[in-house]
Parts: sequence; structure tokens; C-alpha cells
Amino acid sequence: MENRERETMVEVEKGDGQCFIAEEKVIYRGLKTMPFVIGNETFEKLGAIGTLSNLLVYLTTVFNMSSIKAATILNIFNGTTNFSTLIGAFVSDTYWGRFKTVAFASIASLMGLILIDFTAVFKNLHPHKCNAQECEGPTAGHLAFLAAGLGLLIVGAAGIRPCNFAFGADQFNPKTEAGKKGVNSFFNWYFFTFTVAQMLSLTVIVYVQSNVSWSMGFAIPAMLMFLSCGLFFMGSKLYVKVKANGSPMTSVAQVLVVAFKKRKLKQPEQPWLSLFVYMPPSSINSKLPYTHQFRCLDKAAILLSEDEVNTDGSAANPWRLCSMQQVEEVKCLVRVLPIWSAALVYYVVIVQQNTYATFQALQSDRRLGKHFEIPAASYYVFLMLAMTIWIPIYDRLLVPFLQRRTGIEGGITVLQRIGAGIFLSIVSMIVSALVEDRRRSLALTKPIPGIRTRGDVSSLPGFWLIPQLALAGLAEAFTAIGQVEFYYKQFPENMRSIAGSLFFCGHAGSSYLSGFLIAIVHKTTEGAATGNWLPEDLNKGRLDYYYYMIAAFGVVNFGYFLLIASWYQYKGTGIDSSTLEVEVTEKVA
Repeated sequence: MENRERETMVEVEKGDGQCFIAEEKVIYRGLKTMPFVIGNETFEKLGAIGTLSNLLVYLTTVFNMSSIKAATILNIFNGTTNFSTLIGAFVSDTYWGRFKTVAFASIASLMGLILIDFTAVFKNLHPHKCNAQECEGPTAGHLAFLAAGLGLLIVGAAGIRPCNFAFGADQFNPKTEAGKKGVNSFFNWYFFTFTVAQMLSLTVIVYVQSNVSWSMGFAIPAMLMFLSCGLFFMGSKLYVKVKANGSPMTSVAQVLVVAFKKRKLKQPEQPWLSLFVYMPPSSINSKLPYTHQFRCLDKAAILLSEDEVNTDGSAANPWRLCSMQQVEEVKCLVRVLPIWSAALVYYVVIVQQNTYATFQALQSDRRLGKHFEIPAASYYVFLMLAMTIWIPIYDRLLVPFLQRRTGIEGGITVLQRIGAGIFLSIVSMIVSALVEDRRRSLALTKPIPGIRTRGDVSSLPGFWLIPQLALAGLAEAFTAIGQVEFYYKQFPENMRSIAGSLFFCGHAGSSYLSGFLIAIVHKTTEGAATGNWLPEDLNKGRLDYYYYMIAAFGVVNFGYFLLIASWYQYKGTGIDSSTLEVEVTEKVA
């Protein structure tokens, strides 16, 4: 492994039409920075997850919100948080760089966690506790203070989530074997600490919040976030701080604008021979061969007589002429979007396991012995356990077996892995519906005497929720990790921060979609003969019908995914690039 390596970086600056070469010494300290980077990651995850994992219960018990309103707020918050990563990635790549973005975002997260803790500490920042006579909801002032805390958390997530991976990888020299091994080690430790942080948050911190006090339960994440910020800034002088070099989305915009301007031009018969070809010598992107999909974009690279070309072969005005390389990079983006849309529907299942599975647990028998009761939010840890246990089994046993059978590097293709997860998510929803039907039946016929949580508590042990959560965990092990790998490999190299943002945007879209479905189902079934499917007291509703509906959507989505997966063309497949270069050279000669 590397601890200290030097590399000469070359910067190309343009001025008066001339190119100047400037050398800058960059010191890669590799593993020496990892205690600060990994420590920052661990405490940040503990702080954020420790607050958000039990927020649903906090809103319903302390802020006296209805389950529908609380779930909707949480879905909107999660959606906005994940969509904001696009803004964070843009700011990082275009203006601030990753170090400044993560630094600012970490401070914003700390302030947000402190404000949320204040809502529990100070009595005038949350409603009075409900009693038999009345139960008042939060005032506008209460909601405004809560929104300020959640808003700062959104700002923090916008900067931290899309930059974390890349900033850690920046600390290793990508051109040496030691550097490459260091990057792999960093990714392994990242996922390990993420899982550990989630488990600790869903057990220890949630237990303190539910059984000791909310003020102390929220103070712990705030203190952990303070440690996260401290560790991050302590390593400031050791980090490699890659400067912002402009957003790759500018190139995407140029292709779309020029293609629209030239939309009336005739499509070239052999575009791989006639389109404008230019590859910047300083580009970090791999050269892409021509592909026949989305040929309307090819018009952006049609060279007209009025289009000017510089002496180095680049377009004089990139808003009038784009290269075939730029066009193919945009095609990579467009091809990924249908796959992303299928993943968006898939994540609706995972959202249910994080919201309504908690409500199921609240009205199930969570007792473990005579004096201990498992917090409802802690059941989500079984999803993480299933995922954590399955990943090494899949990597060490199943992949080698499949490699021998299929000859594919990963045993199966990335899209096959994503598809397997989508299928398992459907099974998870069906199992959820069956368990809910049984839970509700026992709650109506054999409730636990003397215990009520928004209604009678079923005598069904809460451990019956484990199968649905374990199946969801297996689905995540296939689809979530498959998605990260898919976006990383299929996006152009200079768009990988955008690729990370797209992963979180899938979570965002599913949160909004889930909130929309909840609102529609609640409104539609409220006056139906079967009664409201999603009331405050699940025993009076039909949550199992709602789960079956989600499963039906999943079946349709699975069919859609199979269709677009068969259509998808992987990056780098097309007309051979070496053949293209020979043909273009012959044509010019």
C-alpha cells in the first residue's frame, strides 16, 4: 500500500490561442489519510442515520402527527434529500471542488442535527403530550423550526453523498498498483462502516430515543457529527484536494442544443465516417465507438461548411458543432435513464419496509423477555443483516460457480443482477401482505391485553416481520450494489459524480412516488366498502391490500425492465473504434 507518493500533474491552460504546460507536484498520502476520511464517514453516518431512522416514530409520538402526515413528510424529505445530490455534484465539479463541498456540507449537517435535538429538549418547540381529553398538533412555529433542521440536513446530504466516494479515492494515486489496491480497500471499508453505522443507529441510538429520552437520543447523533467534522478538518493538510474543472453537464447541454439547431438536416447514411471526430488530448474519458441508437443526436456532429475548426482539430464554437465523442457520451446517459426508471419503482418496496413495516412492528408483540421491548424502528436492522450476510456468500461462493458456468466476469451481467433484485422485491411485498393479514387477524381475535399502540397490539411476535425484511435485504444486495456498479461502468469517466447522484435520485423518485401512492390510496379507499386501507389503527385497515397493490406494480415493472434490458447496449459496444480510425484516416487521405 502507498503512504506517500509523488506524481507530476500536467495542467493545460489556454491563452491567446496558445497552450502552456504547468507542472504541479501532488503528494498522495494514501492510507495515512484514511483515519480522517473513514472516521468522518463513520461518525457522519452514525449521526445522520441515528436521527432519521426513528424520525417517523418521533413525528407521530412527540409532534402528534397522524401516520399518514408523518409518512408523507418523511417521504418528501427523503426525496428532496436525494434529489439535492445533483445540485451538490454540480457545485462540486463546477465551483468548489470536493473538499470545500464536503466541509461546508458537514457543518450544515451538524447545525441541522442540533436544531432537531432542540425540538426535543425545549418544550416550547414541540406540542404538549396527548392525554385522554385532547391531543393538539404542532403549530406553525413548531413546524418551521423542525423544517429548518431538516433543511440543513438536506444541504448536508447534497454535498456529502455525491462527493464521499470520489474524495476518498482522490487520496490514492490511480496510476500505481498500490494506489489501485488502496482505492479498493477504501471502498470495502466504506461499505463496512456504512453497515455498522446503520446497525448501531437502528439498535443503540433508537433504543435510547425510544426508551430513555428523545433529547438524549438526538444529542448523541449531534455529538457524533461534531466528531465527524473534527476528524475531517484535522486531516485537512494531508488531503489531495482536486480542484473544480467545470461541469461535464455543459458538454451534454451543447449536444442537445446543437442537435436541436440541426434537427432539419438529413441523417447521414454512414455517420461513423462522416461525423466530426475530435478527442481532447487531456480528456480522462475512454474513446467511445459509434452506436446506432438515438441517431437524432448524431446531427450535433454533422460538419457544415460554415462550421469552423481550430488548428488543433477542436470545434471553434462548441455550441454550433460537437464531436462524435460528445454525442456518444450523451447517448450513454440517455440509455441509462430507462434502467433508472425501473429502479425507481423497485425502491418503492424498500420505502415500505422503512415506513409501514415500522407501523406493523408498533402493533405487533415486540417483547423480548419480561423487561425488554425491541423498538419498532430497530426491525429494519434485519434488512441490513440479510444484506451483510449475503454479500460475502454471493462474492465468494456464488460468483465463482456462475463464472465457470457462464464465462462472464461477475458470473452474471450487471443487468441480470439488478433484475434478480427486482424479482425478490416482488416476493418481499407478497410475504409482507401475508404476514400483515395474519398480524391483523390475531390483533382482532387475540390482542395482548392491557397494551395499546394506536390500537390493539397483535399477539403475533414481531419476529414474523423478519422474512419480508430479509427478502428486501437480499433484493438490495442484488439491485442496489448492481446499480452502483452499472452507473459507474456505463457513465463516461468525467460524469461519475453525476452517476452517484443518479443513484440517490432513484431513491428520491421512489420516496415521492410512495408518498403519492399513499395519498391516492388513502383518499380513494376512505369511503370504500372495504374501508380505509391505511388508517391510524392498522387493525381497522387493509395494509395487506396495499402491499398486494405494490407487488402488482412490481410485476408490471419487472416486465418493463426485462424489455429494456434486452434492448440495452453496453458502453463500448458498437462499431469497432480501431476500424473507425483506419476508415476515417483513409477517407481524409
